[in-house]
Amino acid sequence: MIKILYCGGSSVCFELDGGAPYYAKESYRVLVDGEERLSAQNTNVFSLFGLRPGTGYAVAVRFEGGGEENVRFTTRTEACCVDVRQFGAAGDGVHEDTAAIQAAISFLPEGGRLWFPAGTYLTLPLCLKSHITLDLDEGAALLGSADRGRYPVIPSVSTDPVTGEETLQAGFEGQELDCYQSLLQASYAEDIAIVGRGAIDGNGGNGDWWGDFDSFPAKRPRVVFLNHTQDVTMHGVTVKNGPSWHVHPFYSRDFAMLDCFVTAPKDSPNTDGIDPESCDGVDIIGCRFSVGDDCVAVKSGKIDMARKYKTPADRHTIRNCLMEFGHGAVTLGSELSGGIRNLSVTSCYFHATDRGLRIKTRRGRGKDSVIDNVLFDNIRMDKVLTPIVINMWYNCCDPDRYSEYVWRRDPLPVDDRTPRMGSFAFRNMECTGAEVAACYIDGLPESPIGRVELENISVAFAQDAKPGMPSMRNHNEARCRLGLYLDNVERVRVKNVRLSGVEGRGLTAEHCPDVSAQDFEET
Repeated sequence: MIKILYCGGSSVCFELDGGAPYYAKESYRVLVDGEERLSAQNTNVFSLFGLRPGTGYAVAVRFEGGGEENVRFTTRTEACCVDVRQFGAAGDGVHEDTAAIQAAISFLPEGGRLWFPAGTYLTLPLCLKSHITLDLDEGAALLGSADRGRYPVIPSVSTDPVTGEETLQAGFEGQELDCYQSLLQASYAEDIAIVGRGAIDGNGGNGDWWGDFDSFPAKRPRVVFLNHTQDVTMHGVTVKNGPSWHVHPFYSRDFAMLDCFVTAPKDSPNTDGIDPESCDGVDIIGCRFSVGDDCVAVKSGKIDMARKYKTPADRHTIRNCLMEFGHGAVTLGSELSGGIRNLSVTSCYFHATDRGLRIKTRRGRGKDSVIDNVLFDNIRMDKVLTPIVINMWYNCCDPDRYSEYVWRRDPLPVDDRTPRMGSFAFRNMECTGAEVAACYIDGLPESPIGRVELENISVAFAQDAKPGMPSMRNHNEARCRLGLYLDNVERVRVKNVRLSGVEGRGLTAEHCPDVSAQDFEET
């Protein structure tokens, strides 16, 4: 079965059903109106670009084994398409094109598309507006200036001089903080598309973005920052070399990132792939990530922002994605004081990340930090050091990270600072080349995790596995080939789980009053 995920004026994104994680069941060709457009495709998500607006098309997907899937669609109508060079953009990577691009965006009518032909467009930060499309052709790149001194600083909160009312403008790592303006930034806008096979390059490796950034007067920019937006789609583009995080939807609704590639060097600092924060309705489908920090990190602020705005992360779907070389493939937290609910990660492939499915919180995140109804299903992992981590003792990114309040192992009183975790299901996972632990789940004694379900999972450890830290917490111990470890979980359900190469006990459940294990095998 073939599904249309997005249909714009010039591009369409499709998804095939029933394949292995990320990859299709067999290679295939794509024909458009009887003519071959794509050959030797092997992923469950594919895209077509360079289509005509308001035009009907017939697509046939022909598999190597002889099967065929068909779909018809009509592209979206547009007000117009404008070539950015008509506004004076040089696209030579030498002359700065900021004024020309911003003028083109400003003059673009509602429903219009701004087209970037092949070339390198050197630019300072740009502001987007509602009801427009940016179309980056193959070979086109927006290149961020390396001159930090010319980046505007956006105040975290602006105050109306008459009424005194505040408007949230910027934030970073769960706090209201002044930030350098991001390369592409939209605030309080809707109906925006960023499409094409071109690139948005934050140019973080030049200048001083990756240097002593803690001394900067404001927080580093993201490549794409979306503040209180609605109905924004990123389709097909490559986002790379972020000064910090690459894509940051912030208090936004109905955001989709489809068939995109996000990349930065493995040693680049704090270059998360995408960090949706306090958003409702996020789809990350068919994307590939290879970055210097977490590939996908779902967040909902630290405790002050959670108390002020009371906005959880809700309705997130991550599907048919490939994550490589990050600290965590899919991470929840640690800034999750507003809570996270109704999240599914399915049909994904993780390769050589430190951790696979990583959930991190700590005392101090607060009573609104409720994480519940989380599903991970049909996941393939290779050379992931620890496939599953739930850590309620996370000791990073806070001034009191090393305090007794954070690390004390005996129960503390439950109060307004105490987080809570509900139900987590991990199903149909195949993991090879693990090293540190198969599963490391560590709840709080005064706030145990509600339910953990592990079903149809196999974990094989590497023969040359090396010890490492399964989670970031104070006074932790290095582990190697540790099996299933759970502490402070109210209900544990283990069914059809197989461990190969484990050292010591295959299943350790401490302070877990209700544990059942069926068809559990260790070798």
